[in-house]
Amino acid sequence: MNKPGDFNDLFQTLSWSEIKESILSKGAVDVELALQKERCSLEDFKALISPAAIPFLEKMAAKSMATTQKRFGKTIQMYAPLYLSNECQNICNYCAFSLDNPIARKTLTDQEILNEATILKQWGYDHVLLVTGESYKVAVPYLKNAIRLLRPFFSYISIEVQPLEEAEYRELISEGLSAVLVYQETYHEDQYKTHHPKGKKSNFVWRLQTPDRLGAAHIHKIGLGVLIGLEDWRTDSFFCALHLDYLEKKYWETKYSISFPRLRPIETGANEKKSFASFMTDRELVQLICAYRLFKPEAELSLSTREQESFRNHVIKLGITSMSAGSKTNPGGYSQPSESLEQFEISDERSPSEIADMIKAGGYEVVWKDWDKALHLPQPVI
Repeated sequence: MNKPGDFNDLFQTLSWSEIKESILSKGAVDVELALQKERCSLEDFKALISPAAIPFLEKMAAKSMATTQKRFGKTIQMYAPLYLSNECQNICNYCAFSLDNPIARKTLTDQEILNEATILKQWGYDHVLLVTGESYKVAVPYLKNAIRLLRPFFSYISIEVQPLEEAEYRELISEGLSAVLVYQETYHEDQYKTHHPKGKKSNFVWRLQTPDRLGAAHIHKIGLGVLIGLEDWRTDSFFCALHLDYLEKKYWETKYSISFPRLRPIETGANEKKSFASFMTDRELVQLICAYRLFKPEAELSLSTREQESFRNHVIKLGITSMSAGSKTNPGGYSQPSESLEQFEISDERSPSEIADMIKAGGYEVVWKDWDKALHLPQPVI
């Protein structure tokens, strides 16, 4: 049943095929007009992600870089994922944690969480992203305990876990939760079920309404994104941009970030690797990053270790504001690297110090914490 007044109401008025056709119909004149504006509209965003914008990529990149430096300065924030569990009750045809993948399952104990935290803190991190599969074993009580364990180590704690109720988000916020990443994966409702045939994640609308519940719970930051490669990236990205625009207007006190995860190879329990076709070139990803920057100058844009070294080296100046480094995508990966399979293969395997040196060599400052949030941390619960 729809929750009245949420994003799903707007979403259901639009047609995937009509949006795709509208994007492909944009021409050079539309792109030029968009590049002349201080603030781009959703129609301008369509033009900037369209094939017609490819010849304008150099202009887009130059304007994106200037816009980013004006809003964020020459800084890159650093964060690290901390995988707590690979237990999952969903079947997703692109994820190593999928229920039908016969891998060893692991959920970190309190001591194992502390072991992971100790290593990340030694590397310099002050912002950690907690990641789990979607399972009753890692529900709110487990997450509350993990946040309590980690608050002495990190001033900024984010999560990327199963969608929760608004009241549950409020509980976690009271413990010190700062941000939640929740990717729709794809906004193609008809194909969503194909990629998510079993489990609670198969409920498209429940997932679509999650950012509304987060906004109502007054979370500090919401992270959005699509899994690039599941469906047409241009159409998916438009719907994600529409979602961002809606949220910014309705929950204007909340900050927002966009991530750009491209499908990566995964391991199966039979020592086999599953790869995926490339649905987006590096030039197209640069195009998308620049389009988001010109559409939403205040949004944080994040790039993970899914991307190759050379690409990450060159793209930080074009609009990216946060990066991960040294990432492990399996529970216990930092302190017990060989005990469980990773959720997906990373591409950039450089250490945090190497990434920091690369950022500094490019004339940028490395930021290990979110200063804005650090000024408003909740007091510990006694």
